[in-house]
Amino acid sequence: MKMEFRLEKKDGTSGARAGALVTSRGTVETPVFMPVGTQATVKTLSPRDLDEIGARIILANTYHLSLRPGHELIRDMGGLHKFMSWSGSILTDSGGFQVFSLSDLRVVRKEGVVFRSHLDGSEHFISPEIAVEIQRALGSDIAMTLDQCVGYPADRPLAKQATENTLDWAKRSKCNWEDSGSPGSRALFGIVQGSTYEDLRRHCAKALVGMGFDGYAIGGLSVGEPKTATSEMTATTIDEIPQHKPRYLMGVGFPQDIIEATSLGVDMFDCVMPTRNARNGTVFTSTGKLVVKNIEYARDDAPLDANCDCYTCRNFSRAYVRHLFQAGELLGPRLATLHSLRFFLTMMNEMRESILEGRFSQWRKCFLERYESGER
Repeated sequence: MKMEFRLEKKDGTSGARAGALVTSRGTVETPVFMPVGTQATVKTLSPRDLDEIGARIILANTYHLSLRPGHELIRDMGGLHKFMSWSGSILTDSGGFQVFSLSDLRVVRKEGVVFRSHLDGSEHFISPEIAVEIQRALGSDIAMTLDQCVGYPADRPLAKQATENTLDWAKRSKCNWEDSGSPGSRALFGIVQGSTYEDLRRHCAKALVGMGFDGYAIGGLSVGEPKTATSEMTATTIDEIPQHKPRYLMGVGFPQDIIEATSLGVDMFDCVMPTRNARNGTVFTSTGKLVVKNIEYARDDAPLDANCDCYTCRNFSRAYVRHLFQAGELLGPRLATLHSLRFFLTMMNEMRESILEGRFSQWRKCFLERYESGER
């Protein structure tokens, strides 16, 4: 079964839309937030935890899994789904973000990228073709083309070269994908780059659409640019992407930013923010962020969020969760992560329902007023 994207409803006053991404693993309702499981695990949580809080698709990383434990091993163990015992859908990033995040450990060439492993210093070469082959071995439902992400600010010559590399690598990725003769039910997404240059963004998006990918990601944002630039470049890119294709904004994670991007027409999101912050004692709630490690919660018997139905909020107080962090107990990060991811997934579900019911603008206003109120 080939991946299918169904557009179900568009908001009448914005670009927000509700849809369904159908893979061989089931239906993923959009807009959707994908928890990040870089190394075949969402840190502190089990696959059963993820299923119980409503996750239907997660993200894993091609680069990191190719280094450890190795994509050949995962292939021989039956693929990533079986290896990590996850029955939902999986999207694998290509390693393009590591071109940016590991800039001190890599050399970009026209042929691909030479990485020096952050684990043992060994040298590894990833070309567009190799990135596709790794993802094929992993068996993910959605694979991404190799791209070149640059930071902000990026001078125009660098941004232009990165855009051209991205397009060349996308073409080579698609050729390898099709020549393999075995994409089956899997999908391949192209990634739009261009930094904060509108003409480069449009050029990249148009060229990728011409190549005919199953979906399109907006990359190279949330790397230090002003939020106005993030919105402008997202809107610019969406203008060039066909309505019937899924749109994925990579690495954007603040609730306000997700809602803004959804209003522009984005369908898919991922970010490490909710899980990383939770492991460090900061959780997201319906009235904003809460630093549960703070002394003010030492005797607070309220749940992390009175409006949340997660396991943590149903059973434990802020005082208890704070105690776990103070004592260095592993249960603290686990309970905080469960809550924050449930908060994000609930937010996405509510946003989807508001679009389907024609009240997105009202929901957005009410949600943001409460979220930014700071009331605890």
